[in-house]
Amino acid sequence: MEQIDWGGLPFGYFKTDYNVRCYFRNGKWGEIEVTSSEYVQIHIAATCLHYGQEAFEGMKAFRGRDGRIRVFRWEENAKRMQNSCRGIMMAEPPLELFKEAMIRVIKLNEKHIPPPGLGAALYLRPLTIGTGPQVGVKPAVEYMFMIFVGPVGPYFREGFNPVDVQIVRDYDRTAPHGTGHIKVGGNYAASLRPADRAKREGFSTVLFIDAKENKYIDEAGPANFFGIKGNTYVTPDSHTILPSITNKSLRQLAADFGMRVEQRQVPIGELAEFEEVGACGTAAVVSPIKRIVDRETGQVYEYCKDGKAGPVSTKLYKTLKAIQEGEMEDSYGWNLIID
Repeated sequence: MEQIDWGGLPFGYFKTDYNVRCYFRNGKWGEIEVTSSEYVQIHIAATCLHYGQEAFEGMKAFRGRDGRIRVFRWEENAKRMQNSCRGIMMAEPPLELFKEAMIRVIKLNEKHIPPPGLGAALYLRPLTIGTGPQVGVKPAVEYMFMIFVGPVGPYFREGFNPVDVQIVRDYDRTAPHGTGHIKVGGNYAASLRPADRAKREGFSTVLFIDAKENKYIDEAGPANFFGIKGNTYVTPDSHTILPSITNKSLRQLAADFGMRVEQRQVPIGELAEFEEVGACGTAAVVSPIKRIVDRETGQVYEYCKDGKAGPVSTKLYKTLKAIQEGEMEDSYGWNLIID
């Protein structure tokens, strides 16, 4: 096996030994297939290529210090994929199929699960695409569900160190009654240009504003936003925001810490009232924010004055990571242990 710098892994594609696939044909799902090929063969008129019938998920598996493999809240990912598939009229992978494929692909690539304590994990990418041909605008009748995996490091190169974020007002990630609440590729395609511009201007990611009234916080690039105000955990509530499983978990932990949890509209001006702010999601886990700059108005909001993440963000991050990696009691049964 090749020597892997587990502690220096970027967040990117990493070739592993196998991936798994399953086809929906004639109104039913077939058997799971295992392949070492990195490619898929699809029809030139497949709906995923023309009409955006594509939904994906992001998950992580961890190896604990006890040597056991844990997958964090897989059912939430499976249900969210089903919801995404319903949103764009694709066949929904059943929970049992999702679970069987997930376990099989993890076991097949077990040697690529990073050791504990290095901030790395085995990333899982479940994907459902429309493979049936259509020229008219209509859903396919055939679909493919697959999962590939690879070891990854932190999503942002800064890791858990605070990052700079740019507010963008001249781009919308999604429409008010669009697909923002489901995990489909079109949402991410719409975010590429402003995110690329922000990175060229020295920022790690962007903070989108709601597309309807242009005054409320929406998504934080590829993640959810949260803010800490006194003993309160605040996060936006909107139909255009993807329900983050990490955010859902952090809200529960914040409540366990005795904090008040508010999920509501968050006006841009409220940024000045938070002591800590951050982005959260499967890829980033928790990414503390040190500075938010409004590209249009020039307004600057600053946090982490000492250059370090705030105490609440740090406690939330360390607690969640400890649960994921089996170093703290999993009182909610969030982890599936794979032996």
